[in-house]
Amino acid sequence: MTFWSILRQRCWGLVLVVAGVCVITFIISHLIPGDPARLLAGDRASDAIVENIRQQLGLDQPLYVQFYRYVSDLFHGDLGTSIRTGRPVLEELRIFFPATLELAFCALLLALLIGIPLGILSAVWRNRWLDHLVRIMAITGISTPAFWLGLGVIVLFYGHLQILPGGGRLDDWLDPPTHVTGFYLLDALLEGNGEVFFNALQHLILPALTLAFVHLGIVARQIRSAMLEQLSEDYIRTARASGLPGWYIVLCYALPNALIPSITVLGLALGDLLYGAVLTETVFAWPGMGAWVVTSIQALDFPAVMGFAVVVSFAYVLVNPGGGFALFCGLIRVSDVEVVNDAKRRKRPPYAHKNKRDLTVQNWYGC
Repeated sequence: MTFWSILRQRCWGLVLVVAGVCVITFIISHLIPGDPARLLAGDRASDAIVENIRQQLGLDQPLYVQFYRYVSDLFHGDLGTSIRTGRPVLEELRIFFPATLELAFCALLLALLIGIPLGILSAVWRNRWLDHLVRIMAITGISTPAFWLGLGVIVLFYGHLQILPGGGRLDDWLDPPTHVTGFYLLDALLEGNGEVFFNALQHLILPALTLAFVHLGIVARQIRSAMLEQLSEDYIRTARASGLPGWYIVLCYALPNALIPSITVLGLALGDLLYGAVLTETVFAWPGMGAWVVTSIQALDFPAVMGFAVVVSFAYVLVNPGGGFALFCGLIRVSDVEVVNDAKRRKRPPYAHKNKRDLTVQNWYGC
């Protein structure tokens, strides 16, 4: 499988997934009881005013006509106009999306920094107390609802200990940094405003930890499973027989090969963080896409809800499956993955037919 064949499959998958999301979201949003025109006009508005608003929004037309108009505008890069605010949906996404992306990236970084070492230690000390502790922590993280955990950390760190802020993205008495990327931490660094940077960092800790704890267990379990599989391979026994140090074998031989199947889970985790931030942002009053789409759902703002679904599904397809994500990062070559799979089928070390690199998949990790 070549790079271009993977890219072609990714494009077809992107089109099919986004099309399916558009159809399902459109049907579900119009099955919700309620009248957006009545909500927009108010309870005391006359029927004539409500009907006039309905005609202006195009809600008086048949559903297939409304869907055709939406798809036509979507192909031209127009996600429609928000019923609630009257602004283009794309403009509102540009305002709220950076906050969600900053939260998701920080949560993913925390999950990787904590989950990968825990998975390695759990695999190395299998069936010992540390392994049992990591597995309990992983199951707890996977089974704990994000909103319940968010409320718990707010009560603990904001209510009782009073060491971290309980919500928002920045204190009210501070002005946001100059908009460059939309990430408050990065924009504050570019502006050289240390006060805003540390204040934004304090507000980011609790929601990022909440999201990270939920996905930390997934990362740790996947790394543990992949590491156990690699540590039982023949090339690991060959490396041990060669007298190499144990830490060197784990970090330079087993870990890089274990990361190949784990990248798929990492891509899934990033997609989960984008739509999983909805409840977390609502709990922490984080001004991102999650809180924005919850308000839009309550107002029956169909274009805003569908715009959110399209953007999240688009981002989800781009990072999945993980093999394509790794290709774009330049870390894993398709030829190397095929050689490893062929070596497993033939029960011989990778690249044995070339008489080189017989202990590793590739040399990008610098060992």
